[in-house]
Amino acid sequence: MHSHEHPQTIPALVAYAAEHFTDREALVDGPVRLSYAQLAEQVHQCAAGLIASGVKHGDRVAIWAPNTARWIIAALATTSVGAAMVPLNSRYRGIEAHQILSRAEARVLFVAEGFLNTSYTRLLVDGAAQLGYADEAHVVPGLPKLKSIISLPVGASDGGQVRGAVLPVTGWDDFISSGLGVDPATVTERAEQVGADDIADVIFTSGTTGRSKGVLSAHRQSLGVSYAWAGHAQMGPEDRYLVVSPFSHTFGYKVGILVCLATGAAIYPMPTFDLDETVRLLREEKISVLPGAPTIHQSILDHPKFPAAEEMNWRLAVLGSAMVPDRLLERLRTEAQVQQLTTAYGLSEAVVVTMCSPGDSAHTVTSTSGRPTAGFEVRIVDTSGVDVPAGTPGEILVRGENLMLGYLDDQQATDNAIDATGWLHTGDMGKLNEAGYLSIVDRIKDMFTVGGFNVYPAEVENTIGSLDGVTACAVLAAPDDRMGEVAHAVVEVLAGSQLSEQDVIAHCRKWLANYKVPRSVDITHQLPRNAAGKILKRNLRPLAATTAGAHA
Repeated sequence: MHSHEHPQTIPALVAYAAEHFTDREALVDGPVRLSYAQLAEQVHQCAAGLIASGVKHGDRVAIWAPNTARWIIAALATTSVGAAMVPLNSRYRGIEAHQILSRAEARVLFVAEGFLNTSYTRLLVDGAAQLGYADEAHVVPGLPKLKSIISLPVGASDGGQVRGAVLPVTGWDDFISSGLGVDPATVTERAEQVGADDIADVIFTSGTTGRSKGVLSAHRQSLGVSYAWAGHAQMGPEDRYLVVSPFSHTFGYKVGILVCLATGAAIYPMPTFDLDETVRLLREEKISVLPGAPTIHQSILDHPKFPAAEEMNWRLAVLGSAMVPDRLLERLRTEAQVQQLTTAYGLSEAVVVTMCSPGDSAHTVTSTSGRPTAGFEVRIVDTSGVDVPAGTPGEILVRGENLMLGYLDDQQATDNAIDATGWLHTGDMGKLNEAGYLSIVDRIKDMFTVGGFNVYPAEVENTIGSLDGVTACAVLAAPDDRMGEVAHAVVEVLAGSQLSEQDVIAHCRKWLANYKVPRSVDITHQLPRNAAGKILKRNLRPLAATTAGAHA
């Protein structure tokens, strides 16, 4: 294979990396250090285990775990046998995981049983019970398609016996052993049967309507955005890339794992953000690439043990799509001597839409999210769908060959999102300058970010709306010193209702991941509305800011 011909399937990329970067470090996770040749070998062993457990081309395999070496191996093996990989956020509650496993019809689930003292199998059983499933004929009640659960140990533990699980879980070592009887030629054959247009992954995004949607991407698309990003970031085999973004999100997986395979960089997975460990890795492992929200970069620079620039090899800082303070950019340049800083804009349906280039000015990096990349076209339109002049805000529309194939089993949602001429209506507000650089004006339909995780108010509002006595609800972001922002709910109740702030929070804790749970709640008998009866969130914003202060 010539190096200018990019592989068009993930198994072809695994083979390409093993051939081109054979002895280079591929993966460092604590004491685990694998070369690209060793990584390919482990991916093959895992693929054999999947074949032995009956996974067919076109099946779905789910991974519910934090960022670890074995997450990467399981994901690459899944796509190598022609199955679609379905990642679950490690923060999900049982009910959220159960619903996604059901809709994706996952056949196998890899799970980090016991991570952060959490029994994921217990969460799953509880989720099934909350949803009203009690039939015991299946591995998990209510999930007839799920045939096996495999332990994905975190760190270097042997992965033999799984303690504390309430469902039958196969240990990692036993799972790998089960594949020893599979002919290696069969594993290779299955990998070669994978086509560029086969579905590589189904990544669930919290829908603005409350019900999450499964974004379908073909192999050529997941790779297309990775190659484009790698080019802009000038990634190469000398790079060491610390991935803080969860692999369960498009960014951690496609702009983390796949970018490293394409360029021969070493990948460092981080299961939960650990500031001390990040600073240690910058110094001792010479991390060169570090994406994260501006708050993460800020806290690294402020760390008491932040190394001198000459003790590090930090080359590239990637700052997301949030507005970047000029002062932060200046500090990264002077204190850390980071040569390249970049911002980008993306969403699950397209992964990376725009990105800054190496030559862009500091002002461009702090004030925009770059120009279209990965073959995307971007338009800004007004409410009637007409293009607006440069500098005018409007809705961001995106089109291109790397746009998702659509949403899983949801033609209606797909048609609502992508119009007849192929434009995705993002629901994000932005503006383009004369040079074609995009700036984000407002987050998608009021979406906000808590500690790096996206929260869609509608999902939280729907959850609170199911409580007795609630007539309406508005969820918005309130500033928070530690998390940047947190959810604040204003809940309208019937006269005479005894519902308290504690009731609302307890209800949300039962049904939602922790980062989605409102930190403060106001109970009211009348939310502000316009003539059409729509809740006016902007009239609530000043209230939220003062309330959050009182609860901090």
